[in-house]
Amino acid sequence: MTSPVVSIAYHSGYGHTAVLAEAVRSGAATAGAEVHLIKVDEIIEEQWATLDGSDAIVFGSPTYMGTASGAFHAFAEATSQRWAEQAWTDKLAAGFTNSGSKSGDKVHTLQFFQVLAAQLGMHWINLGLLPGWSTSGGSENDINRLGFFTGAAAQTNTDQGPEAVHKADVETAEHLGRRVAETAKVFARGRAAVAA
Repeated sequence: MTSPVVSIAYHSGYGHTAVLAEAVRSGAATAGAEVHLIKVDEIIEEQWATLDGSDAIVFGSPTYMGTASGAFHAFAEATSQRWAEQAWTDKLAAGFTNSGSKSGDKVHTLQFFQVLAAQLGMHWINLGLLPGWSTSGGSENDINRLGFFTGAAAQTNTDQGPEAVHKADVETAEHLGRRVAETAKVFARGRAAVAA
């Protein structure tokens, strides 16, 4: 079986979300995927073709004013040709985001990604983790420390740079990448079994 192709389509305004994108890439590569990082604000036609040929696409954006960034929204609107042709039907999708506050309405950004994926006919992959840091014995260093289920969420202080992205949030993003790649393998095997 060939390695699944996972593309990470993301925007990063100040570099924090780029750290998460790299973590998702690392996790997916560890699980045996061929991985492509695509900055949606600089996307070229060749990269659209890479997305078209991917088994899974992971969406990433900072959360600005309770939703994905304007640059990511522009990319989402540009997928309308793929929507019209249903070109991404049955691909896998997942998402990640970062904001300056613990909540920051990040769940809305992840739900925006879910709706985009649904309109494109994609299958959403959730984080698949219990919440960390939710008991007296837990700590801010627990994986999924912010307790999200829909996707990977991170919090970074607004007065600190990308080097301050929390280690537990990086580990959560790596987990998401592995989960997407492993699920892509299961889907590929299932398709092969059905076709046999």
